[in-house]
Amino acid sequence: MATFIALVRGINVGGHKKIAMADLRDLLLRMGFKDTKSLLNSGNLVFRSKTLATGRLELLLEAETKKQLSFETHFFVRTTQEWQSVIAHNPFPREAKRDPGHLVVMLLKKAPEPGDLKTLQRAITGNEVIRGEGREAYIIYPDGIGRSRLTNALIESKLGSTGTARNWNTVLKLAAISSDN
Repeated sequence: MATFIALVRGINVGGHKKIAMADLRDLLLRMGFKDTKSLLNSGNLVFRSKTLATGRLELLLEAETKKQLSFETHFFVRTTQEWQSVIAHNPFPREAKRDPGHLVVMLLKKAPEPGDLKTLQRAITGNEVIRGEGREAYIIYPDGIGRSRLTNALIESKLGSTGTARNWNTVLKLAAISSDN
């Protein structure tokens, strides 16, 4: 069995799309996944599975969440090896140490086309900086995420892919709990 990290998009944020993490963990157990854990209340899951294809797991989790919990959302699944690669390929190591709350990683359903990141960078009107590696985008929000005009909608429209983001602190915590499995 392999260990996976799954991020659920847009739940329990600002009182919208409320779902208990216990309900998600129970769903995963009913689906036959093992050693399910959650981190925070924002849709961060760790589990073990015999299925190795992350794309297949995403589709299965999305379908079963809709069927069993009457809840429609996106899942972004990575293996622990892919998660370690996310950490290793961070183009902003100084910011990760100095201000990890303002550095986020956005997991994407598909890698952007060549040039899409440059197009997005040109569309930014604030001080944010973005870099990409495969199906991940790394973003620095030096003035804070809440006040930024660099929204998920803008990012997704320029990169041509759906995504969900977590700050660097959460990325590292997920790495730690996934290594326990």
